[in-house]
Amino acid sequence: MKYKSQKVARLYFIAALVLFVAQILFGLIMGLQYVMGDFLFPYMPFNVARMVHTNALIVWLLMAFMGAAYYLVPEEAETELAMPWLATLMFWIFFLAAGATVAGYLLLSYSDLAKLTMNDMLPTMGREFLEQPTITKLGIVVVALAFLLNIGLTILKGRKTVINLVLLMGLTGLAVFFLFSFYNPTNVVLDKYYWWWVVHLWVEGVWELILGAILAFVLIKTTGVDREVIEKWLYIIIAMTLITGIIGTGHHYYWIGTPEYWQWWGSIFSAMEPIPFFMMTVFAFNMVNKRRRNHPNKAAMLWALGTAVMAFLGAGVWGFLHTLAPVNYYTHGSQITAAHGHMAFYGAYVMISLTIISYAMPMLMGRTAANSNRSQVREMWGFWLMTISIVFITLFLTGAGVLQAFLQRMGENPTPFMVVQDKIALFYWLREITGVVFLIGLIVYLSSFFVGRNEPEPEVAVAE
Repeated sequence: MKYKSQKVARLYFIAALVLFVAQILFGLIMGLQYVMGDFLFPYMPFNVARMVHTNALIVWLLMAFMGAAYYLVPEEAETELAMPWLATLMFWIFFLAAGATVAGYLLLSYSDLAKLTMNDMLPTMGREFLEQPTITKLGIVVVALAFLLNIGLTILKGRKTVINLVLLMGLTGLAVFFLFSFYNPTNVVLDKYYWWWVVHLWVEGVWELILGAILAFVLIKTTGVDREVIEKWLYIIIAMTLITGIIGTGHHYYWIGTPEYWQWWGSIFSAMEPIPFFMMTVFAFNMVNKRRRNHPNKAAMLWALGTAVMAFLGAGVWGFLHTLAPVNYYTHGSQITAAHGHMAFYGAYVMISLTIISYAMPMLMGRTAANSNRSQVREMWGFWLMTISIVFITLFLTGAGVLQAFLQRMGENPTPFMVVQDKIALFYWLREITGVVFLIGLIVYLSSFFVGRNEPEPEVAVAE
């Protein structure tokens, strides 16, 4: 760690990991409710568990992105963070607001929460992933603006690099597109049309710029490959990301009442969306093969390579499987969508967050470059347990989705929805068991921070 102000990133990383655990716990509760509908009812209804599961995911990823920015921007800009005190203040505001919101979900009915937070003055609640009360959304806007101000001023006063500017572009897009969560038209088609401007243009647009910038930073630090080489790759990847991702929003417009041409636009550009992820995979392995030194943090390198592969599989391959309009006609909103969502989020955004945490935390904890060998072995065990688990979760949900589409949506006499749910219950049980293994992997990963703390770290070796 070169700059004192980078220490603020540690707060964000720790909070992100705490919320990650909460997300998985509520996911397991949800998974059990798929097969035991009255589990924890009425204390924890399915809709509440689902809200906490998805909202915790979004908040902890935002925490991780902010921590990543606060760590890498000073290093890239070669200057201290403009206002470290503001970063700390915004952390506590964000963390306490997130905690209060989750408490509201758990302790109040959703309608009572809406009344308590005066949602009727500016109605924004009730939409998937954007269930937060209006007052929480306003808090997120304040935190995001303060964050962008801090990062922007730091970049302005320091060195301007491609990584910093791509990251800033992604973070600015994140803040701008979140503003559409305040637009809540009464027309359902319009509502869904602009709802995707937050959800899709986040995860299949500007978040990918953040992913690319963080991956490029870690690869520069761990491989010693020339910055110019990595930056050229980054330019090409983000260009393809924006071209395919923005127009590819159309694959969400197939069946909501929009004009028919979206079936063509959505299909064509969505079919191209795996390309930047494939390029990212080639890029990551290329840089590692060209490395000029063997960095002592092998775990961070594993996370970086794993990100590229799993993002391509989850966001690219599984996204392509059901993105074409004639296929999506049968699979839309089925468990195939859930399969794609789980592997894509884990591969693209969970893994890149854990990559930067794996790289930065040893230095934030006072080490030179890496944790001890014993700690890294434990961390890599966590990596494999979680990654293999998510692959099986995806496969089980894919099996459930294929059977669901066949029984419920194809043929002359479609099977009723609840009958189909009974028939695919085995896949839900298998998903739940694999989810428990994922939780074990997460616990193993977290335990790596507490083992071998007094043991020396490996030395940096120059590659032959």
